[in-house]
Amino acid sequence: MSSTLPDNHMNGTTIEVSVFTDPSQFDLLVGALSRFGFEGFWEDVGVLKCYVDHSRWDPMVEADLERSLRQLFEPQDPPRMAISTLENRNWNEEWEQSIRPIKVSERVVIRPSWQDYHPSPGEMVITIDPKMSFGTGYHESTRLVIRMMERHLRPDDRVLDIGTGTGILAIAAVALGAASAVGVDTDEWAYTNATENVLANHTANISIVQGSIESIGESNFTLILANIQRNIILDLLPEIGRRLASGGIALFSGLLAADEHDVVNALSKNRFRILETLQENGWIGIAASNQTDEQE
Repeated sequence: MSSTLPDNHMNGTTIEVSVFTDPSQFDLLVGALSRFGFEGFWEDVGVLKCYVDHSRWDPMVEADLERSLRQLFEPQDPPRMAISTLENRNWNEEWEQSIRPIKVSERVVIRPSWQDYHPSPGEMVITIDPKMSFGTGYHESTRLVIRMMERHLRPDDRVLDIGTGTGILAIAAVALGAASAVGVDTDEWAYTNATENVLANHTANISIVQGSIESIGESNFTLILANIQRNIILDLLPEIGRRLASGGIALFSGLLAADEHDVVNALSKNRFRILETLQENGWIGIAASNQTDEQE
């Protein structure tokens, strides 16, 4: 999951195309619209906002885009689009102003480095500058994982964070008492951003790896975090099961409530036992343990 801003080098005006659809389709749409020259994307509730320089937009491009979306979503109806023209402005500056400290759980507060926050007794503050990676604490799926970690993380856990993004979950895991954490992400921006955030929090015992889960030489993690898209989670379940130590726990999010039935069935087939399910605004988080013969 990621959001990128329009580049500040865009001249004149910018075209904003808002595509209203299920968040599970956002990744598919980003790939499709990138081929039309879109350079910035922003995820909101039920809408993907896509940005392209006005010089790359005309009625023919609009018609081609509509045709492409019809083919992409066939046989279903394509999502509704709204097109706006925006005057050029400093997107990064405006976006930074919109990011405020947020209390994501009973104990954890997330803040950007440019915002001050004075914690109350018992609160821990994590500094996250999200840049182009997903994971500010503003998204429900991030909050759900942190809340589940507060309930299920055990002292001295060895944590694997798959699709680490900003590194927020790996950092929070160690802050909450884990012995160590490994964050892995295939995206170069995420690797750079997560590394910077680990340094900004002066957090020891966290390593960030660019690559897939197969890039991690270690196994027997006692806690695995996967705040990623549903289909990726389903594809990775066998590998997650192999990497999870006996008695270990996996926390899954990035899932819509409509995904729960399919994900729970897949977890059962891969010998996971559901511990709990949390929900917020149509998003869910699932905590599961690996199922031993004694537990069956």
